[in-house]
Amino acid sequence: MTSHTGRLYALAAAVVAFFVAWAVVAAHPWGTAKAARDPRLAALVQREQRLRSDARLVQRVVARRFSDYRRRFAAYRTALSRRQAQLAAAKRAAATAASASASSVPAASSGGGVRFVTLPPLVITRTS
Repeated sequence: MTSHTGRLYALAAAVVAFFVAWAVVAAHPWGTAKAARDPRLAALVQREQRLRSDARLVQRVVARRFSDYRRRFAAYRTALSRRQAQLAAAKRAAATAASASASSVPAASSGGGVRFVTLPPLVITRTS
């Protein structure tokens, strides 16, 4: 081989073959999947699965509690509006009764509408 171009091509092919062989050896294509697996990685995968199942369980519990809350809150609002309606009706009835009683009894016979109450004197037995 006296040609300089032939030598350059042979050198380039040898360098390329060297790097390809290096890449093949670095990839470890002959190793098994179990032997190459890190036990920390396996523990991490198991923990992730546990956390996902726990998260699903928590989501179910939260959904059930929230639906119970909505049901109870709707019942509370219904009872509250019913109670407010009863109080408003009682207030209207008291107002109409007061206005009816005030219009039916003349002011001169009611005694002025003011009552005076006399209380007994306050007696303090201890001074400590």
